[in-house]
Amino acid sequence: MKTLIQFLFATFTILACVSCKTAKGEKTDDNVNEITFADPTIFVENGKYYLTGTRNREPNGFAIFESTDLKEWNTVNGDTLQLILRKGDSAYGERGFWAPQLFKEGDKYYMTYTANEHTALASSSSIYGPFRQDSICPIDDTAKNIDSFLFKDSDGKYYLYHVRFNKGNYLWVAEFDLQKGCIKPETLKKCFDNTEAWERTPNYKSAPIMEGPTVMKWDGLYYLFYSANHFMNIDYSVGYATSTSPFGPWKKHPNNPIIHRSLVGENGSGHGDIFEGLDGKYYYVFHVHHSDSTVQPRKTRIVPLILKKENGVYNVTIDKENVIKPMYK
Repeated sequence: MKTLIQFLFATFTILACVSCKTAKGEKTDDNVNEITFADPTIFVENGKYYLTGTRNREPNGFAIFESTDLKEWNTVNGDTLQLILRKGDSAYGERGFWAPQLFKEGDKYYMTYTANEHTALASSSSIYGPFRQDSICPIDDTAKNIDSFLFKDSDGKYYLYHVRFNKGNYLWVAEFDLQKGCIKPETLKKCFDNTEAWERTPNYKSAPIMEGPTVMKWDGLYYLFYSANHFMNIDYSVGYATSTSPFGPWKKHPNNPIIHRSLVGENGSGHGDIFEGLDGKYYYVFHVHHSDSTVQPRKTRIVPLILKKENGVYNVTIDKENVIKPMYK
């Protein structure tokens, strides 16, 4: 009997410890070291990478990891996961904290994010936060809009790429006033429609969905990267379109999708962000399904991009043999 009690006590202790680490480190059940941020983004500064994304758990808000090599990541305060934006702390939203983006203008850091199915903008004097708002409100309260990405053009103008709903999810763009924190509504324009077979596969029935925008400008041409299909679809994937203007018209690349389960070996691969690494190469950070049979919690992945110019346009592909699985240390 004593042996049995000791065994049960030891088992309970182990399970308790695992549960504690899971809560602190955002770790998965089958591999306790994998980071599980969906809709991830990476900000690069002063020799370090900073990773945040959708957590889908209490306390609501956004947490941050840092790294110097993209493979091993740490929290700022040891085992305590630091929230850089928190529900109720001078920030808009009570639920659905999704898809953050970090960027810097001057000496101030900014974060765009989704909450209550509206986009919002918060700022901080530090990358570690806290990110807060002077006025607790969304960017545009006239209609639901999610998945914000602020792009700064070479002339200093900002453009807000985001998703609006109309019997599906569609990408829109509007010029943005960073000082006022709002769009210029007269510039609002839909980017394009759901037109390609890869954007709407039959593996998960849903209305048309295009989301998770990221915009880059290379050699004077605008590249709009986006995800298509419902995120629960195993064919959730990434493609891109190009334009000579931030408003379009956009031409979808014939080699789409560039990130897909057939390339990276994991289902539901999409919705991320592009960043330039410390090595000068471009990378795409994204999420995948938890496993072949389970969607949540989604896992974070990073893949190097390969850019090869053809007829004046970069043919963007991925280095599929070198997909990185970020690990929490």
